[in-house]
Amino acid sequence: MTHHRDKSGTTSPATDTATGSAREPATESVGDHTPAGATVAVITVSDRSSRGERADTSGPRAVELLRDAGYQVTATIVPDGEDSVNTAISAAITAGAHIVITSGGTGIGPRDLTPEGTRPLITRELPGIAEELRRHGASNNRMAVLSRGLAGIADPTGSAGRPPGALVVNLPGSVKAVEEGLEVLLPLLPHLLGQLRGSDH
Repeated sequence: MTHHRDKSGTTSPATDTATGSAREPATESVGDHTPAGATVAVITVSDRSSRGERADTSGPRAVELLRDAGYQVTATIVPDGEDSVNTAISAAITAGAHIVITSGGTGIGPRDLTPEGTRPLITRELPGIAEELRRHGASNNRMAVLSRGLAGIADPTGSAGRPPGALVVNLPGSVKAVEEGLEVLLPLLPHLLGQLRGSDH
């Protein structure tokens, strides 16, 4: 919509050329896919942090950035491993999370099994997101290409009337990687959540 500015500097709505009447400004509908209506579960995956041997820094940073963006956020820490990650993601989705973001365990170390714990839960992959996360990270640190993180939708099982799926994204386990990852994700989330709930393209 365009506005006209009069000599006093006041803006007024543009006029509809077809009817001659003033057009009302367009407004976006507010629904459950807006930040205020969406819950994000942040799961830090780290053996040492889960044992209290090292402070978790990436998880709190993710929580801070997501809350600043208007999301409701929960946080938990689990040990590395396929089963622990799978169980934590499943529990977060069962508890009502619309988005699950893991931090850690995406590399090639013996205990880096976050993708293996995530993959069985994903019914629709979003490879473009995972690729963009690696590309964006590699623009600052070439080692970002070693991340095996996944992104996709975990659809609930069941019949008609089931809730929409949840977005699950694996991020590497550093503060910088979380910051860079959310630079990619945050602009996408409102549209993505809207699509999951059946809004128009």
